[in-house]
Formats: sequence, structure tokens, C-alpha cells
Amino acid sequence: MKLPPPVISKELENFDKVFKESVKSHVSLLDTIMRYIVRRKGKQLRPMFVLLSAKLAGEVNEVTYRAASLVELLHTATLVHDDVVDESFERRGFFSINALWKNKVAVLVGDYLLSKGLLLSLDNDDFEILKILSTAVKQMSEGELLQIEKARNLNLEESVYFEIIKSKTASLLASSCAAGAYSTSHDQVITQKLRQFGEWVGIAFQIKDDLFDYGNEDVGKPTGNDIKEKKLTLPIIYTLSHCTPAQKKELIYILKNENRRKERVAVVIDMVKKSGGIAYSQQKMEEYRDKALELLNEFPDTEVRRTLEELVRFTTDRKY
Repeated sequence: MKLPPPVISKELENFDKVFKESVKSHVSLLDTIMRYIVRRKGKQLRPMFVLLSAKLAGEVNEVTYRAASLVELLHTATLVHDDVVDESFERRGFFSINALWKNKVAVLVGDYLLSKGLLLSLDNDDFEILKILSTAVKQMSEGELLQIEKARNLNLEESVYFEIIKSKTASLLASSCAAGAYSTSHDQVITQKLRQFGEWVGIAFQIKDDLFDYGNEDVGKPTGNDIKEKKLTLPIIYTLSHCTPAQKKELIYILKNENRRKERVAVVIDMVKKSGGIAYSQQKMEEYRDKALELLNEFPDTEVRRTLEELVRFTTDRKY
């Protein structure tokens, strides 16, 4: 699909102005870093979901733009902190904040972005929007910590994996859709319906990200990176429960002790492909995508709804 979608091109321009204004600082170092962040921003999928959900439920207004800015501020803050935690020096083909300004500055920048987001809502009495998105931040932290806890013994049930990604990734997309819907409708039924829609899209989005680890596309992270970081993604979890005891033993040994050796990572990738882990994950991703599309069918057939459908398909068909 064409990004940004024409149906919200004007709204995205307005959002950009609100977002740039919301990150300004009188501290010159911070202002320099904020300009760097604004210049290298990614696809802005989450603000798009806020604006489209808002438009599906009513007329986009100032509350919608603040909600989209809050989403982007929170998302950017978590990425800055993630790069510090993961000791990553690259993000979307650019140097990360910690690579250019070191960890201490990066952590403080993340804190600054979080506080700017909170104040953007509080200063305008957007309490319900703040409540929706604060819940997402709490869930994201819980999901990350649950993943760290479970990664230690490399023994993860599929149900726990879905619990992790529901919290870690899907919660922010779910809250983006809910915040957008609430900003224009003030209707809790519509808000919850679009929150569920966003959660299913978010789960499909994360499974797609997991699958990139086994492909050949240049997606901004090295192939096999999740294996190197001992992240138990769906293809690996499926393989561990569908291979022979000897294969399972070898797989766990590589993940624990040889996960930095390129040729051993290649063995894991090959094992996952042969076990059917890729095909199974693809199937689960499409199930969640289809549930999201089915829920959208409850809304009138408009250009906005059709654009949302295209955006859902983009999240699972994308090459990066």
C-alpha cells in the first residue's frame, strides 16, 4: 500500500506539527537530540492507526492529534531505552541515541520523552487518553520482564509467548486504536472494539517481526538476531516442541552456548525451517490478521475502513 495513506495525509501533516512542537526543549543538547529523533522517525504506523481509528469513529480533532503525539512520544521513549538495554548501536539504519551520546544521555532522553507525553495529556485534561496509554506502558514493561524471566531456562509454552507479545508489542497498538476511537466518539463500546482490533493486529505484527529473523530481507536488524539474543520466538517454540529429543538437546545447547557463532545460528535457522516452524508461525499470523479484518467488517464500508484494512495487510505483507 501507499504510505502515508491519502485519506489521512492532511491529518498526518497536522500531527507532524503537533509532535514537533511537543518535543521542543530550551536545553540545547536536548533540542539537538529531538531534531535528530524527528528526522529519523520510522513509518509512523501507530499514529496512522490512531488517526484512522479516530476517523472511523468520528471527526478528527485536537484531542486526536495529542493522542497520536502521545503514542509516538511513548513509543520513541521505549525504543531509546530498548537500545540501551540491548546495547544496540543502530536503529532503522541510523545510529541509536546511545551510540551517539552514550547511555546516560539516552536514558535521560527516554525519561524526557515519557514526561513530555504525560504533560501533553495532563495540561489539556485528556485524562481518559492518558489512562488508556499509561496502561499500555505498564503492560509493555511487564511483557519485557516476563520475557527476560522466561528466557533464562529456554522453556517457554506457546501460551506464555502470546502473553508476552500481547503485553510487549500489541498493547501499544491496541491502545493507539482505543485512544483514537475515544478521541472522536467518547463511546466505550467502540473504544473497546477498536482496542481489540489493535491487539490482534499487534500480535500479527510481532509474529511477522519474528519471521524476519529467518528471511533474507534487509529489515534493519541482522538475520538470526533473535537467536543471538536468546529470544524465544514462535518459530523456535514450535520447533522445540516438534523435534526429536536429540534435536531439542542440540538446539538448546546452541541457543545457550553457541548463539554468537554464525555457522551455529545457521543450523538453528535450518532446523526451524525443516520442522515447519516458519509455516506454523505464518499460519498463526494470518489467523490474527483475519480476526482483525473480521472485526472491522462490523463498521460501515467507507474509504477509512478500507484504508485500515490495507494497513492491516501491510503489517503482515511488509518486507521491512
